[in-house]
Amino acid sequence: MRLRASKDRLKVEHSIIDGLRRVLEELLAEAPEIASIIPGEIKKVRKARGPVKVRVTTPTQTGWKAIGLSAGARQELFVNTKLAKDQLEWAIGQALERSGNAADG
Repeated sequence: MRLRASKDRLKVEHSIIDGLRRVLEELLAEAPEIASIIPGEIKKVRKARGPVKVRVTTPTQTGWKAIGLSAGARQELFVNTKLAKDQLEWAIGQALERSGNAADG
């Protein structure tokens, strides 16, 4: 199956959960160090309420695996980048703020 690309860096093979696409587009706009983001499988979860959240979880051969949470669902995100975990988490926080999805801390 061929991936459909949004601006060549957001690879869309599956649907993207509500509110997450805007965050990912903001992230890619502000972080040229991110080569691509590939959203993966969506699963229902009970604890995914409130604003969109993105948590960086595991290193991969090409970057990081992250989990996006929103609207009662979680989605795997594969981020192709050379950024360190703390740099990626900071960039995600900035993208959440710009997209209007920042959680009140």
